[in-house]
Amino acid sequence: MQFLGIELMRLLSISSGKVAPLFGDHHPDYKSVPSAIRKTNISNLESCAQIQINKLGVQDDEQADLNVHGGVEKAIYVYPAEHYVFWNQLLSRETKKPTFLKHGSLGENFTIEGLLETEVFVGDKLEIGDLEFAVTKLREPCFKFNAALGYKGAAKAMVQSGYSGWYLRVLKTGLVSAGATIKLIPGPRNTSIAQQNQNLLIKRNQKDLWD
Repeated sequence: MQFLGIELMRLLSISSGKVAPLFGDHHPDYKSVPSAIRKTNISNLESCAQIQINKLGVQDDEQADLNVHGGVEKAIYVYPAEHYVFWNQLLSRETKKPTFLKHGSLGENFTIEGLLETEVFVGDKLEIGDLEFAVTKLREPCFKFNAALGYKGAAKAMVQSGYSGWYLRVLKTGLVSAGATIKLIPGPRNTSIAQQNQNLLIKRNQKDLWD
């Protein structure tokens, strides 16, 4: 969104989820596994409810495996709304079904606009409304992401596209709602989220999205 030619960074929606069985048919054991990757929208531009954010993230949001999700360093998962076009087109093509994902469908807590992985660095701070956060790292997708989207190539597509989103540590707690503006405060700017994505791509040796 632009206002008088200036790109506006803002929070479009807030989502949370509860741990529930996730039928992971892409898991080697083909078992149901617990996950809270399926999020429900609880604040958006049509209904700007005030949501409590604490040190561990969105109040009442849950994580099934704290070894890889949640905790202080990964309290909030942020995802740019600009990437939803990519996912809708990819899933529509690969699953042969028209796909129109709602915000929160990729497992994120905050869906934002106006800020991408190429512009965000580890150590940057984000002021969202009256709250403050620190950027910690990219999101590394696993088989649960494949199961949630119903497409076995989803995790690979996230890595190869670089459309990973990123995690935040909460520096200042309080209430925030959809529609809040975002201010980026640069940190040391040594490693961007996009660079982390490139490093992960090399590590996983994924050369072709369709391999």
